[in-house]
Amino acid sequence: MKAVSLRDLLKNPVHFLAFGLGSGAAPKAPGTFGTLAAVILYLGLQYLPFWNYVLVLAVATVLGIWLCDKTSRDLGVHDHPGIVWDEFVGYWITMLAAPKGWVWIITGFVLFRFFDILKPWPIKVIDQKVHGGFGIMLDDILAGIFSFVVLQLIALAVI
Repeated sequence: MKAVSLRDLLKNPVHFLAFGLGSGAAPKAPGTFGTLAAVILYLGLQYLPFWNYVLVLAVATVLGIWLCDKTSRDLGVHDHPGIVWDEFVGYWITMLAAPKGWVWIITGFVLFRFFDILKPWPIKVIDQKVHGGFGIMLDDILAGIFSFVVLQLIALAVI
């Protein structure tokens, strides 16, 4: 698989976004680096009113389907490991209505990475069977939903 350099990404804004503002160009664990970049952006997003946050999620999801599909086709690789916009959206779903504070930000990060890497049913089936930008996004959306539910249950138990 062809490595994509940060220089290459800067030449194409669609690829730059799909590669998570360049975070997906990390040589090892691009999904983890993509999620870390999502955390940095979340630090600002967390202060949005609930419905504004939901709107950002909706726009990021629709945009992500197109970004991931276009970049995947351009690179000739379905779900290139460097495409991490889906990690952005998955993490932001995890953090929907999350309590404030670093404990929750880190817990959300760990939960999302756990579900994204492990891919329990039906996430693994979706990852294998659904293609294109929608497929690239959908498995991370589901990992985000799983993580959201667990994070909310933890918050209910603790708070």
